[in-house]
Amino acid sequence: LGDLAWASSDLGLDIKPTQFTGYEKFEDTGRILAIMFEGELNSSVTEGQDAVLVLDRTPFYAESGGQVADTGKIFAGNSVFEVTDVQKDSSEKYFLHQGKMLSGTLSVEDEVTASIDAERRRAIMRAHSSTHLLQKALRTVLGSHVEQAGSLVTPDSIRFDFTHFTALTPEEIEKIDSIVNDAILAGMEINVVETSLENAKEMGAIA
Repeated sequence: LGDLAWASSDLGLDIKPTQFTGYEKFEDTGRILAIMFEGELNSSVTEGQDAVLVLDRTPFYAESGGQVADTGKIFAGNSVFEVTDVQKDSSEKYFLHQGKMLSGTLSVEDEVTASIDAERRRAIMRAHSSTHLLQKALRTVLGSHVEQAGSLVTPDSIRFDFTHFTALTPEEIEKIDSIVNDAILAGMEINVVETSLENAKEMGAIA
């Protein structure tokens, strides 16, 4: 995809970092800052073309931390761009919305609406929460030495890698399964707070 930070300065474009609004919104308005087609910066993208769009503001989550990216649409009037993946550039300042132009034409500086697949995002959120429940259950059953060593969070499943000395026994698996299921059935309220890493740790978060 190239380095947008380099490309923007080299071509004299004024590209500011993408503002992520996806913690508060599933849909937001924004302006197209750059369009990449076949590895080159372009002024527009037309129907049938695969491209990458960079917006000044987006609710689309870019793949990171083991969690998959959002999908959805970016549109203005009858011009619709389908987003199939979102990644960050090498500087992690810009969100690269990858996909295909389904209809019409979009150009740099166009004001657009960015709308994620809300049902899919909610499924990812549930899966994300389940990784935290699983980590707590693992530490409860196996001990506080258990730490996360990787994960994959998708709408349909999760993978949680963790540190431990031996393979789990059937009895341990049953206990862990029971703790997680009981927590889900309890329907506990989730409070979302965006804060610094230091404050999060003071509140009891495990990183």
